[in-house]
Amino acid sequence: MSAAGSADALLARLLRRAESARRRGDNRSVAINMARIDEYIALRTLAEFETFHARIGLAERAGAVRVQRDVHGGDGTKLLRLSVCDVAALARHLGVSLLDERMDAAESRLDPWRARFPVLEEVLAAWRSNRKLRGAGPEAALDLADAAGAVAARLDDVGAERVLRRESARLFGDSKRLEKLTRWLELLVTGEVATSDLCDVEVWAMLGLRREPQPLLLAGTGSATVGEAVLPLPRPFIGLPVEQLRALATDARCLVSIENLASFHDATHAAGAQHALLLYTGGMPSPAWRAAYARILACLAPELPIYHWGDIDEGGFRIAAKLSETATGAGRQLQPWRMSPDALAEAACAAATIPSSAQLARTCAWACRAGWAEVASALQARPLRLEQEQLEPLLPA
Repeated sequence: MSAAGSADALLARLLRRAESARRRGDNRSVAINMARIDEYIALRTLAEFETFHARIGLAERAGAVRVQRDVHGGDGTKLLRLSVCDVAALARHLGVSLLDERMDAAESRLDPWRARFPVLEEVLAAWRSNRKLRGAGPEAALDLADAAGAVAARLDDVGAERVLRRESARLFGDSKRLEKLTRWLELLVTGEVATSDLCDVEVWAMLGLRREPQPLLLAGTGSATVGEAVLPLPRPFIGLPVEQLRALATDARCLVSIENLASFHDATHAAGAQHALLLYTGGMPSPAWRAAYARILACLAPELPIYHWGDIDEGGFRIAAKLSETATGAGRQLQPWRMSPDALAEAACAAATIPSSAQLARTCAWACRAGWAEVASALQARPLRLEQEQLEPLLPA
């Protein structure tokens, strides 16, 4: 860093300390001993010292800082101590806004959304403490407000899926704006300030946004009512428009939702597939997909068991929790299929990876939210992570 840049960085650090002290109610002048400042100690040439001193001198003439110099040594220009005498003047000198001013602007932008998205209170509290979230501070309030408007629009349009860039153009006049807002979409849709393990595509799916229209893939025997038409279900599977599926008639003995496409295709050829109704969730199921899922459940016999088979990790159980919520709303109980160490062969468990303690805690929390406390207990007893593609397809008897 140049001598000028080092001086400005030092002043910026001094400003942050002064702001922190003011927020704590400490009105004493914030000062630093220059003998302990690496940027100053590292200066070597006369030109570097002159440039550094000149930058500090400008801040002094602006009334921002008070400078104590060593008038008894050398040429009298050596800096001994810097202290802040006017926080606002120092911010103006550096060309930045004070945190209080940035927070006022951020709160004003986010006020219309704070009641609908309680997680915004955590965001604002972090920013007030001068902590960044997802790499950004209160200057990101405009992006966060735009994301809140987009999430609200999608949640109010629960029965339909939308093409990502077309929806972005409709909302913002910019076909790529939603993609740039993904980190904030994730925060709002999960309600968590910490980043999740959701990839961008899964975040968009939670809001019913797809890069291109995606059909509902299902395999089974019987017929589906799509719009006004009744269609037979062919083997091995069929793709139907998710919003147009009205009803389903089947003699299947169970329903299994499957997270990953490769595993879905494998399952359609597995032993017993002719007796099961298989649904591909498309990874994280969208609101429109879950609405179709609820309509399917309403058509099935009350005693018909329903299962979900997905990855044994945080994302897999997050998906399971979403499906379980829909199933519970339809008066059904979703059961896990091959998502517990107790349900797997020893060879499969041995091939799994071991999650970190934080990953395990989040995975078990989502398992409990799915209503599967016994699976969470089994994972705590034998921690593992396993993608369902690592397992050979096996369907309920």
